[in-house]
Amino acid sequence: MSARKVMLLRVAHARSGDKGDTANIGLIALKPEYYPILEEAVTAERVAKHFEGMTKGRVERFELPNLYALNFLLHGALGGGGTLSLKTDAQGKVFSTALLRMEIPVPGGLDVD
Repeated sequence: MSARKVMLLRVAHARSGDKGDTANIGLIALKPEYYPILEEAVTAERVAKHFEGMTKGRVERFELPNLYALNFLLHGALGGGGTLSLKTDAQGKVFSTALLRMEIPVPGGLDVD
């Protein structure tokens, strides 16, 4: 079956926060069978492209297969951090919501509803 595109929010949930000038996003598969899809489709490069213009540094990805999760660090994303930044979201709380809007390919036969 051919792949179709869906927003990440159909296959994962996410949490985000900060440490200084780095936003931290945890992306967790809603079902264990969705984790390999996340692992393949949600690369550090794709996340960097998704947040292009919002981050000034590199994006790192860490895999947590025992939790069916990925963790991303977006360096230089918070304008200096909570006490220094003039950004509306200096603590990075909305980064998870923004990431869940990324579209990824999923196999056509996979139930994501």
